Amino acid sequence: MLNKSRNVRQVLRARSTMEGAGVKLYRAFGFFEAPLFDPFLLLDDFHSQNPADYIKGFPWHPHRGIETMTYVLNGLIEHGDSMGNTGKISSGDVQWMTAGSGIIHQEMPQVTEHSLMWGFQLWLNLPSSHKMMPPRYREIPSSGIPESFRDNGVRIRVISGMIDGVTGPVSDVVTQPTFFDVAIPMEQDFVYDLPSDHTLLIYVIQGAGFFDPGKTVLTGEKALVVYGPGESLYVKSGADSVRFLLMAGKPIGEPVAWKGPIVMNTDEELENAFQEFREGRFIK
Repeated sequence: MLNKSRNVRQVLRARSTMEGAGVKLYRAFGFFEAPLFDPFLLLDDFHSQNPADYIKGFPWHPHRGIETMTYVLNGLIEHGDSMGNTGKISSGDVQWMTAGSGIIHQEMPQVTEHSLMWGFQLWLNLPSSHKMMPPRYREIPSSGIPESFRDNGVRIRVISGMIDGVTGPVSDVVTQPTFFDVAIPMEQDFVYDLPSDHTLLIYVIQGAGFFDPGKTVLTGEKALVVYGPGESLYVKSGADSVRFLLMAGKPIGEPVAWKGPIVMNTDEELENAFQEFREGRFIK
């Protein structure tokens, strides 16, 4: 197995930044990496027990050319968009949105009894053939997200993709990504086979573990582990448990023109999108 195992290409640290109307968060990637992590564009980690860090939220803003997946571990977020959709997602829930040809939406965290807000938002690129597709919005409650439990105590929440015969409910994202929440007890291992040409990223959210086949580097929280090619992932926990998000997907292999909330293929398409927004022609 180790001959096929993926090696760690690099480890990046999530960086503190501010988005929306003043939300403090950690960005695992999304500064300079596109299209290095194709089809993934951005991963934000918002985690605070201080409402002042998140309550201003993400008021009305546009998107085009991408899909987003939001996964909440703790807290409550209210959603509204230009299609008339409204919704709330709370602890363990997932929502995903296809911006496609254009959508204007807002995401507003709410203060709950324990004040803890912890969640993640992943941006996925759309291929040129789908950049201008009709927008859409979906929600999945925590109870609708299946889990796989292995004999060694490893627990896998399957949000998108398939493992151990379990298929995630987020099934109509265009790039068909794999998105798991994996928890490994102390001194246990996790093996996952996937196509050798798929991009593979891991973001550590709790504890620490060994993410390279040689088990020489212990990697902890807020670390993004970037893998090279290979057919199998091998992870082992140490004296503590480890929990991480696993993201994998087939690269689109197209140019990326990205500015703020809009991602297209060319600078001309990008400027056209912003001009349409300024002139009130953005929503199709």
